Amino acid sequence: MKNLFILLKRFIPSYKKYIVFTFIFNFLSTIFNLFSFATIIPILQIIFKINTDTHSFVGWNFSTIDNIIYSVKNNAMYFIENLITVNGELVTLCILAGFLVIMTLLKTGSEYLAGSMLIPVRTGVQRDIRNKIYRKITELPIGYFNEERKGDIMSRMMGDVNEIENSIMSSLEIIFKNPLLIVVYIVMLFVLSWKLTLFVIVLLPISGWLIGTVGKNLRKTSLVGQQQMGVMLSQIEETLGGIRVVKAFNAEKKLINRFAKINEQIRTTFSKINRRHLLAHPLGEFLGTIVICILLLYGGMLILDKSNGLDAPTFIYYLIVFYSVVPPFKDLSRASYNVQKGMASLGRVDEVLNTPNPIQNRENIEIKEFESEIEFRNVSFKYSEAWVLRNINLTIKKGQSVALVGHSGSGKSTFVDLIPRFYDVVEGEILFDGKNIKSLNIKSLRSLIGNVNQEAILFNDTFENNITFGVDNATNTQIEAASRIANAHDFITATESGYKTNIGDRGSRLSGGQRQRVCIARAVLKNPPIMILDEATSALDTQSERLVQSALDSLMKNRTSIVVAHRLSTIRNADLICVFSEGEIVEKGTHEELLVLNGYYKQLCEAQSFK
Repeated sequence: MKNLFILLKRFIPSYKKYIVFTFIFNFLSTIFNLFSFATIIPILQIIFKINTDTHSFVGWNFSTIDNIIYSVKNNAMYFIENLITVNGELVTLCILAGFLVIMTLLKTGSEYLAGSMLIPVRTGVQRDIRNKIYRKITELPIGYFNEERKGDIMSRMMGDVNEIENSIMSSLEIIFKNPLLIVVYIVMLFVLSWKLTLFVIVLLPISGWLIGTVGKNLRKTSLVGQQQMGVMLSQIEETLGGIRVVKAFNAEKKLINRFAKINEQIRTTFSKINRRHLLAHPLGEFLGTIVICILLLYGGMLILDKSNGLDAPTFIYYLIVFYSVVPPFKDLSRASYNVQKGMASLGRVDEVLNTPNPIQNRENIEIKEFESEIEFRNVSFKYSEAWVLRNINLTIKKGQSVALVGHSGSGKSTFVDLIPRFYDVVEGEILFDGKNIKSLNIKSLRSLIGNVNQEAILFNDTFENNITFGVDNATNTQIEAASRIANAHDFITATESGYKTNIGDRGSRLSGGQRQRVCIARAVLKNPPIMILDEATSALDTQSERLVQSALDSLMKNRTSIVVAHRLSTIRNADLICVFSEGEIVEKGTHEELLVLNGYYKQLCEAQSFK
């Protein structure tokens, strides 16, 4: 029961009005159902001429429950006897049948309205949880995604959210529908025969306990199943992203076997879950049949004993009402399984939602412009155990072009990732115009920085929407101007729909050089005072590199630029070149100054036959 309230407290408050209406319509449906069943008693008495007694109208007496029951039964029979006297038995049967149809129509209509009230809850809860997860994953730092599988995150947003939604709907039935039905029906059973009902109440908890034992391990098994689904989605995502490599290395069989193994594990796990889930219905039906058989024996004894006041039509009505109690009990058992599965999924979703974000706004100082310098003061950084950067001291002046060179793994990319606070320094501090960047508002800091990376990251959208990504209210003139600076306007306008042309998944319809120039156009339109270029041309052929480098030169004019360079020929004219080795800046100066030192930089130049 604790799990039920955990689910409802977290996700239902904004849908209170729908829950209230659902409760009202469920209550009306139950009452109409009882009225429709009640017509069976006089119908059977008329058809089989079971009761030949006559009744006189008595005044309504509401002093005790027994008097109320007697008044209702007596006056109802008096009214029916009058109908028979005035209209005959056949017409009375038609009237009763019409009453049964009307009550059934009202009952089913109320059921429909109760169900329709839950539709906004069902769809709204899914929307709310997915929005929360998506908002959270966009807020989490980049380091989180280096440790988590993308497919597993997708699994949590889809499969686990569906399980939570099913669990919540089951919780609503458990609390707002089934208990209501059970209470109303049991009250009616007591009214019809308290002896028979006490006998039943002893039997039902026993059968409920047997059903409940089936679902004890369902939560644990469901958790394993969702984790395995995450692993499978991760492999699918990796396969689609690396399909060229898979085919180039003839690795199809290897991946097929790995996928088949994971798929078989999922099949085994969900087979256990489904078997346990399916057992609820037959077990409940079997135990319910046993209870009915015992009830028939005991009820028959009471009918044969004339002193108990229970006749055959009333007993049949009693059985119908009792059978109406059984489905809610069975639904409770099935719903409890869904709640257990939902709690397992909720745990996986909460792992994402409760992940702390170490990159926080502290003093939250807003900055509008870059005024003087960026200073690295005794900065050290590590992702886990090994230090990636050690004791970095560097000042980047406004308007300066700073190049970072060195072997792969020397810490260059990590260095530039610290400036927009993709990661926070472990030791030391970074000062932005004299202020520690941890005290600055993150959004305002990043608004002053543009990025062009080695991998051209584009979205499955139009040229226009990719270029204006992150920039609101850009005009067509501004978009075109940015594209011209990036040497992208000509090939964009040559496409079928120009700037409205969709570029495909990750820009798959474009060449590498074209993708990179679209990214540069995006950076130009943002028009930041600081540009970070992380090996923006290293993956391009010579012709594409020339076009992109020309666009980069235009981009860096009158800006502070920090360039991670693979090809040293591209940074010869930089104001300052910093040479990285094993996480430290071992040399810095202009191109000519570093050549004179005859050290690391000269070795790098000679390795590239730089002239």
